[in-house]
Amino acid sequence: MITISKEDYLKEIYNLSCESRAKVSTSTLAEKLSVSNAAISEMAKKLHNSGLVTYEKYKGVKLTGKGKRQALKIIRRHRLWESFLMDALGLSWSEVHAEAEKLEHQTSDFLIDRIDEYLNHPKCDPHGHPIPQRDGKIPAVPQSLNLTAAEKGNCYTIVKVVDENKELMDYLTSISIGLNTEIKLIERLSFDNSILVVIGNSNYRLSEQVASKVFVTLNRNSNE
Repeated sequence: MITISKEDYLKEIYNLSCESRAKVSTSTLAEKLSVSNAAISEMAKKLHNSGLVTYEKYKGVKLTGKGKRQALKIIRRHRLWESFLMDALGLSWSEVHAEAEKLEHQTSDFLIDRIDEYLNHPKCDPHGHPIPQRDGKIPAVPQSLNLTAAEKGNCYTIVKVVDENKELMDYLTSISIGLNTEIKLIERLSFDNSILVVIGNSNYRLSEQVASKVFVTLNRNSNE
């Protein structure tokens, strides 16, 4: 049986592997999960022996087909729980991540499928991340651009936010940033890479760290 700790490792390996096609280094995984390199190496060996990853010392880890299927099941549970907690129970988008982290490990396939049906099979969670389907397929979503790469003078629509930090989500809420919010970049400050943006009728300065957590699509009439 997959343990909670193994599920967390598999989920994080999948998320990191989406950022790069190369194997995920144990040091990167250790930093992301806030554990020691030794603990990562020990878990990597266990996952390798279970047929969930391939692992070679100093060469990193990679999910096997079996491991990827398990990771997608965990991610599906997490994102459907986030959607349910926000849509059905009225929690804010800054509250649902932590609760879904707990619930994802305790939910049967039967219950998660019922939640999916209740929500009418949403394609994305409240933060814009695609929800894997029951068969493991990932719904198509618009190609997005990180806000740090946005160009001065253009108008964009926010389509995804990295949601792991509650303080960040609370801050974005406080300046009226949510999914589908329209935002215009009016200036980039070269000395610290922060940006000045317009949201509604208000101007805000976003640090590079904050902007790196926000993804957007270019509005069609942006250059008109």
